[in-house]
Amino acid sequence: MDTLYDDFRATFHSIWHRRWLALGIAWSICIIGWLVVAMIPSSYESHARIYVQLNDALATQFGIGDNERQHDIDRVRNTLTSTKHLEQVIRATALGDNISSRKDMDSAVATLGKNIKVTSDQDNLFAISATSGSLGLRDADNSKLAKQIVQKMIDIFHDENLANNAGEMKDSMSFLDTQLASRQKELEAAEQRRLAFESLHPELAQGGVSMIQRLESDRSETRNIDGDLAAAQSGLAAVSGQMAGTPQSVAGVGVTGGARGALAQAQSDLAMMRARGLTENHPDVIAMRNQIVALRSQASAEGAGTFVGGVPNPAYLALQSQRADRQASIQALMARKASVESDIATATAQQTTNPDLVAQAQNISRDYDVLKQNYDKLLQGREELRLKGAVENTHNSIKFQVIDPPTTPRTPIAPNRPMLLFMVLVIGIGAGAGVAFAAGELRSTFGTTAKLGRVTGMPVLGAISQSLSAAGQAARTRKTMVFYATAGALGGVFVMLLAMEFVSRSMVA
Repeated sequence: MDTLYDDFRATFHSIWHRRWLALGIAWSICIIGWLVVAMIPSSYESHARIYVQLNDALATQFGIGDNERQHDIDRVRNTLTSTKHLEQVIRATALGDNISSRKDMDSAVATLGKNIKVTSDQDNLFAISATSGSLGLRDADNSKLAKQIVQKMIDIFHDENLANNAGEMKDSMSFLDTQLASRQKELEAAEQRRLAFESLHPELAQGGVSMIQRLESDRSETRNIDGDLAAAQSGLAAVSGQMAGTPQSVAGVGVTGGARGALAQAQSDLAMMRARGLTENHPDVIAMRNQIVALRSQASAEGAGTFVGGVPNPAYLALQSQRADRQASIQALMARKASVESDIATATAQQTTNPDLVAQAQNISRDYDVLKQNYDKLLQGREELRLKGAVENTHNSIKFQVIDPPTTPRTPIAPNRPMLLFMVLVIGIGAGAGVAFAAGELRSTFGTTAKLGRVTGMPVLGAISQSLSAAGQAARTRKTMVFYATAGALGGVFVMLLAMEFVSRSMVA
């Protein structure tokens, strides 16, 4: 412990003995270091936050989904720091005042790109920050410039988001219009070829495929006609059978009537029942037949007292009319069948005799149908795109809101000048003390008797102290006071620089 204490005394004595050297070096290093710190420009950072809302029911209904909107926002965010946008920022702010060549612009763009950050705090929350530390500007100007840069970035974000979709929509509409015009010309040419072919071959109108379809339709219609014809012939046979059992006329009666008149009326009623389709086993028909048998017996007993002649039977006339209708229907069905069979024969003969012509008709019809489908699809797509663009322009689904406007920084983010000034002071004092100690070590002197004894290995009997006169003592005191004043001046300069730094910060508006 005594050895450590003696080393400390020796070191302190060596430095104190060369204190003016240490103080001079400390002053030199501090002055140079403080000048370097003063030349470092202060960097001010401004930041802002914006919120982008994507949800919108109307936009989603017309196919403008959140994923599409999020993709647009990510694209704008990623390209926000592109060279084109950075050049816009430079030209709109004080950064472009000294730009005179392309080389200067490229250098300014590279520097600005390092000083701008666009981050996403959440899905829809974006933070934009910019740093300005130009050496040629005052602190207040750098503070304002940082705010202007952030504001310009927000304007670009907003404009790109609104204008980009409009530009893409316009390009898409132009492309679709061009394609529609081209498809329309091809469709018109195909239609002219089809019309010219059909004018030469009307039997192949609407193409060979349509002819095959008509052939199948005619064959199906023939089967239907055969069924209707069989039903009509069966109905005609039934009506003819009913007419065979129905008298053409019935006996007329006089004023008194009698059994003959009643018999005639009963026979007429029985004929009407049969005309309605009642069978012979029907109770009404059986009762009417029994009544007729009884009336015939009475009519035979009466003689010819009240009969005056015969009249047409209404039931027979009705059956005759039904038979005429059935015959007319049969004739019409047979005529229709003959016409359809003729069409089938013609189409079959056409396919057999002109297969190349049928194939040509099929190709012409197929080409026209394909072009027509493509044209209709493009037309529908253009209308959907136009409606989508109208929704985006008149009812923009992105709600853009500035949550935190660009701030005006009051305190520089770099450099930490008070800390740098203090570090320079510490380094200066430490360097001065170190040089003074090294200079003492280079000389063959010893600060204490204990150190002399350890180095020489011999006992030290004593030491002679320096003795000064009164004048010498006064001179030493004056030099010591000057040293203390000079050292205090170094600390005073440090305090003054700190005060100037805080005053400068307070003056930043």
